[in-house]
Amino acid sequence: MTNTPGRGVLFVYSGPSGVGKGTLKEKLFAEFGDRLRYSVSATTRAARPGETDGADYFFISRQEFLHRVANNDFLEYAEFAGNLYGTPRSYVEGLLSAGTNVLLEIEVQGAMQVKRRMPESVSVFVLPPSFEELERRLRGRATETEEKIRERLETARRELECAKDYDYRVVNGADISAAYAELRRIFLAESGEETSHAN
Repeated sequence: MTNTPGRGVLFVYSGPSGVGKGTLKEKLFAEFGDRLRYSVSATTRAARPGETDGADYFFISRQEFLHRVANNDFLEYAEFAGNLYGTPRSYVEGLLSAGTNVLLEIEVQGAMQVKRRMPESVSVFVLPPSFEELERRLRGRATETEEKIRERLETARRELECAKDYDYRVVNGADISAAYAELRRIFLAESGEETSHAN
């Protein structure tokens, strides 16, 4: 991918539930948090206790959200459980223009919307070593009903079919350090920071 000098890179980050993408993301922010920001979404749902406007989400009314949709102000948006969620274009653009890299963790449909609107973005999909291993990890959590696990597995099956549409695919197998090394390599190569973080 080519990027404008001095401009940050938007990393679009996806993977099925249970694949371990949260752990990998935490490792990336622990190492590069000074030059990587997490994209904050806008939502029409009410703030939960402890959530902060502008940090967890941008909390806006449904009317305001739809107004922004009409103005093409979102890189992507979707509706879940009666609430609207979207990625504000101006927020992301502001960070990128300031030279800050942005990570947007998002499901597959939203990722494809972003790629259409910002083809220069870099997409990364985290894969399990096998579907059987993903199922084992989900069941190993022992926190969800059988119905919920089946639902997650069905969603994962659809998501995995879209992995080929991403710029990079990272397999998170038995050794998470190997998966992180690959994610780190992608970040350094695409953000042009190999020299400042050479091992």
